Amino acid sequence: MRTLTVVGRGSASAPADVADVRVAVVHQAASVTAAVAGVDEAGRQARAVVAEVDPDAALSQTDFSVWPRHDHQGLPSGYEARHSLSVRCPDLATAGRLVTALAERLDERLVVEQVTPAIADRGPVEDEARAAAFEDATRRATHVAGLADDVLGQVQSIVEGGPTGPVPLHETATAKAGMDLSFGDSRLTVAVSLTVTFALASGE
Repeated sequence: MRTLTVVGRGSASAPADVADVRVAVVHQAASVTAAVAGVDEAGRQARAVVAEVDPDAALSQTDFSVWPRHDHQGLPSGYEARHSLSVRCPDLATAGRLVTALAERLDERLVVEQVTPAIADRGPVEDEARAAAFEDATRRATHVAGLADDVLGQVQSIVEGGPTGPVPLHETATAKAGMDLSFGDSRLTVAVSLTVTFALASGE
């Protein structure tokens, strides 16, 4: 049986309705023990701020590390501990308030690693992108089969390449008084690719 394999691509977009905030607390001290104790206290303050801003926010604690510090001459100058936290905020406005509150409470002990608009429920957007990818694959295969005077038959196999992840289409981030963040009218795109194999039959 002769077959034709093509790759179809599709995408769909939706407004960002949540935001993922990733921050780290850091503390420098002369000893490992003091650095760890300091970053542990900073972490407790950060978690308290999260609870104050949004008690229902999803908080996860990720990386923790301690390493020796050196001065400009390469000489040992103590230790630095770092603890990363990730918070999913229910909306973009809450993410801005959270960053502001953390900066006010922790000051130089805070590192804002990333604030990312996201889609809470990606399923419907992925389904729409997948349908568009299959339509694209069918269109491509029909065209190629026609060039060879063949007729497209039944689908023999489908392999999903998977979503490429959300891609910002229209995103702005501006710093205002109090470090409030505004992401504007953010829309995120989810892209999907499908590798589809069709049977081929000779045209009449």
